Amino acid sequence: MWLARSVLWCVVGAWCFSAWAADEPLVPPGAKLERVFERTAKIAGGLTEGPAAAPDGSIYFSDIPVGPDKGLIMRFDPKTGKTDVFAENSYKSNGLAFDAEGRLIACEGADGGGRCVSRWDVKTGKRTVLADRYQGKRFNAPNDLCLNRKGQIYFTDPRYLGSESRELEHRAVYRIDTDGTVIEITHECEKPNGIALSPDERTLYVADHNNGTDAIDTIDPANPPQPGAMKIYAFPLDEQGLVCGPRRTLVDFGTENGCDGMTVDTKGNIYLTSRSLKRPGVLVIDPEGNEVAFIATGKPQQAAGEEASGLPSNVEFGVGNERNVLYVTVDKALYRIRLNAQGFRPFD
Repeated sequence: MWLARSVLWCVVGAWCFSAWAADEPLVPPGAKLERVFERTAKIAGGLTEGPAAAPDGSIYFSDIPVGPDKGLIMRFDPKTGKTDVFAENSYKSNGLAFDAEGRLIACEGADGGGRCVSRWDVKTGKRTVLADRYQGKRFNAPNDLCLNRKGQIYFTDPRYLGSESRELEHRAVYRIDTDGTVIEITHECEKPNGIALSPDERTLYVADHNNGTDAIDTIDPANPPQPGAMKIYAFPLDEQGLVCGPRRTLVDFGTENGCDGMTVDTKGNIYLTSRSLKRPGVLVIDPEGNEVAFIATGKPQQAAGEEASGLPSNVEFGVGNERNVLYVTVDKALYRIRLNAQGFRPFD
């Protein structure tokens, strides 16, 4: 989770390129990011996050503040172009996803949030906590998630802010099975953030985004945090969905801020929201880590001392006739762009 202001610097046509196919680039010529929502609620700081496509085609997303406000879950309707509040209290929700029954699954963070994975009935508004502990200890701050065809929920548990005491030794990746059992998938990462499964469910992609601090809202300028790994890992999975071999590093962002959220398309390409000040945007790679396309969301070569803008946080494809529409949360807004690609959904 990161702080940013809501400014989109440029249109995509000037800053994207692709190699989808010789006659069909992934990003169509002239395609532009269209802003469909910008925060108007009187909540402080934070950012938009976690877009998730509902079965009816609407897009739910988190609007996360910093401080005592609990945040919102918003709902954008592509048919009307209107955005409404789904939940006045999101319990500091971050990543969102829908299960096979059309229920909304949410990762709830720290800083006064639920510190759990919850499930919402979008018809009644009822919220149910699915899991808030591993081996009796509270999660750090569940951040992002993905589901497989069995309905098992993979999620990351880093920590970026909040005054709550940490109980778990590791910042790890976990899975909630359909019977409610929580198992650790891996803690072979410094601070796991975005997460996605390959279409064949044999590879788990994890963004390691170690910003070097658990309290980004109270950073001492005289002693700035020392960031760690900013990488994209690929973990091989066996038939039980467990890690069965060494991880591979697909992308190393070096000293630049790396990826936040991610998603995949039907061809197995991975869409990474890169928060690099040198090159903010959606970086699309193939399963081997080769760049396939890039969709800029902000001005390149931003100085470290200036207020950052145009930094994407998460990404998701629509459903139905919007299977080729990519939704991107940027700063405190929601954008979309139509591509020559279709999003992968485990329940289709």
